[in-house]
Amino acid sequence: MSKISEIETWLQENFAALLARHQVPGAAIAVLADGEVIDHAAGVVNKGTGVESTVDSVFQIGSITKVWTTTLAMQLVDEGRLDLDRPVRDYLPEFALGDEEAAAAITVRQLTCHTAGFEGDIFTDTGPGDDCVEKLVATLSDVPQLFPPGERFSYNNAGYCVLGRVIEVLRGKCWDDCVREHLFAPLGLTHAASGPYDAIRYRAAIGHISPKPDEDPVPAPIWALTRSNSPAGSTLAMRPRDLLTFVRMHLNEGKADDGTQVVLPESLLAMREAQVDVPHLGMADRWGLGWMLFDWDGGTVIGHDGGTIGQSAFLRVVPEQDVAVALLTNGGQPMHVYQEIFTKLLDELAGVTVPARPEPNPAEAPADFSRYVGEYSSMVADTVVTEEDGKLWMERTPKGIFAEIGAPSGKEELLPSQGDTFVAKTEQLPGVYMAHAFVGDDGTGRAQFIHTGRADRRVGQ
Repeated sequence: MSKISEIETWLQENFAALLARHQVPGAAIAVLADGEVIDHAAGVVNKGTGVESTVDSVFQIGSITKVWTTTLAMQLVDEGRLDLDRPVRDYLPEFALGDEEAAAAITVRQLTCHTAGFEGDIFTDTGPGDDCVEKLVATLSDVPQLFPPGERFSYNNAGYCVLGRVIEVLRGKCWDDCVREHLFAPLGLTHAASGPYDAIRYRAAIGHISPKPDEDPVPAPIWALTRSNSPAGSTLAMRPRDLLTFVRMHLNEGKADDGTQVVLPESLLAMREAQVDVPHLGMADRWGLGWMLFDWDGGTVIGHDGGTIGQSAFLRVVPEQDVAVALLTNGGQPMHVYQEIFTKLLDELAGVTVPARPEPNPAEAPADFSRYVGEYSSMVADTVVTEEDGKLWMERTPKGIFAEIGAPSGKEELLPSQGDTFVAKTEQLPGVYMAHAFVGDDGTGRAQFIHTGRADRRVGQ
């Protein structure tokens, strides 16, 4: 029996029980290995209707969309119409931010690897029309700059909306049409949707959220985030097999299954080249053009995660082994499902070890907490870090859209983990610690940012 056949048997015997154990209403998974793809599904796409999840069910892929948007940009690079190292304003003369000097300097490349430096959690609803991305970019004129362009990594959804707008201008059509015509069509995808009006044609999963941390997940009140963030990942949905068809093109020198050249090989290799290091947070080690890059034991892994309203998606690819796994879920505690499945599959199929997430390590406790104490702020949260009785505490107050959607607030202990990275328990993800890295220097030896993937800047004295 081949390894892929053994994995298929394991999924048939264990997948449904694994979902149930972690309160995941439904999920679908696809695995590429030995030159073939297998897929499996379990649970329901909607607890409110009881409709079962199948391998053809479409789930939102969230921010995995960013790899698709970058691929659309690389097609324009192939055509000689886009230069990643030219300023964004060469393509969008009207592009404006709160910092004029930064807005004039930011390059297209910096958008793809989250180093543009401006605040990125901008989810303004600019309507359902084809001009929604254009309208969103126009609202960024007062968005503050966290650090000079190119200085460091800070995850930036709005940056991908700007990238999507660059693509729209060069193609003369909206982002949805670009992804359908330049990726869905040449790849021959049959179960993929750019938004809710497409997704309704399929067996579409809805996200589920828990009213309280200890309660069972229930269907979310809405299906998707605002369309204005579609290039960043607010609406794209598909079945796992179609996601791996996209991955297979990336592994096959840019060719679709029928031999169509979708992207040039050198452009796809460029996407996997490291652009910036990422703080120790249990996510990526480095970032490429679109791709998250992982330096794991056994080989280099690329991938991306995605999260929307009650839906979570996980994609990992081992290019040297032509192995890929895509897991799409619709609620509950999917991080535990991811850890167990990917640990087993990537080890058995590619000899790659998935590391454990950051955990407390008392031996890493610093003698002095003064570097970390202070106030940090962004457009979506204010954070106060204090030292009390020899312990480090964090009190976070959501604001803006995060306050509107009920993001958690309150005081939590920050436990030492590794170097300047601390972890905190989270009620939303029982058994999972969220990492917080203190990075930079404000000129007095204190951390300039508290980093959770996004950098929140120190404020005050």
